[in-house]
Amino acid sequence: MRTIPVKASWQARAISAFLRTFKRRHTLIERAGAAGLYVRATRNFVGHLARFFPYRRAGLRFHPAPGAPVPAEWIIPLDAVPKRTLLFLHGGGYLMCSPRTHRTLTTFFARQFPARVLAPAYRLAPENQFPAALDDVTACYRWLRAQGIPAKEIVLAGDSAGGGLLLGLLLRLRDAGEALPAAAACLSPWTDLAATGDSLVTNTFSEVFYYGESVAIAAKLYLGPTPSTHPLASPLYADLHGLPPLIIHASDSEGTRDDSVRFAAKARAAGVPVQFKLWPGLPHVWQAFLPFIPEARASLDEIVEFLKNPPVS
Repeated sequence: MRTIPVKASWQARAISAFLRTFKRRHTLIERAGAAGLYVRATRNFVGHLARFFPYRRAGLRFHPAPGAPVPAEWIIPLDAVPKRTLLFLHGGGYLMCSPRTHRTLTTFFARQFPARVLAPAYRLAPENQFPAALDDVTACYRWLRAQGIPAKEIVLAGDSAGGGLLLGLLLRLRDAGEALPAAAACLSPWTDLAATGDSLVTNTFSEVFYYGESVAIAAKLYLGPTPSTHPLASPLYADLHGLPPLIIHASDSEGTRDDSVRFAAKARAAGVPVQFKLWPGLPHVWQAFLPFIPEARASLDEIVEFLKNPPVS
């Protein structure tokens, strides 16, 4: 594990302070214990927040993916010939967000890689509980393969719940004996839906989006009757052998820090090539705050370089 020996930028600290004002307000609804209110409030919160995430459309083409098994968005660079296809799985606790809310990230990958980016709108909980989201993204990966795209030309990326979903997809493909993608990137992945990480308690006030106790609430809404340690929902509890090279970036101040720390250690012990970096004092999935936080560009540049040239597994 490598830790950057510097403090967070002033931009990151300012944005974190701003986000905590929203956290205090919408956490009152979380603690009321009303699942319907919780989901509506958080979806509205993230929808409003996403308006502040700018992205550049220039040089990119956006269009639906005709024939895809679920609604999905293609983002394709116009001034370069992409050599890879990137399947991007958005986060949002399995309860919220969409390809549109994550265009800051998908457009960066499309432009800087460059790559064709497919971002599926997988089904959300609690209306559609586990394994609906996993079924959707598995179908999307298989659809890409059916279009004649070799597995070695596909890479994956996902943030938060999307990072956990990405790992569940890899585990399902491995167990089915299917060809795995060349590499995958996890941005603050949610790997432990049993919510056992110490950082959920120790970082409950430094985390700017949620209190630690709300993680178990979101997990239950997604899992329904499924055990919280099911390996395809909580990859931390899976046998991790045979996975492709992974890059994992997380913040030392986020609530799910230990989801990344423990998963990276377990994956390495299973022989998986893992490049793991723990960044200091940054918001959960700070990469989405590009260009406001300088660490966002630094992290994404490292991730793109890894996906372009992954180590041999």
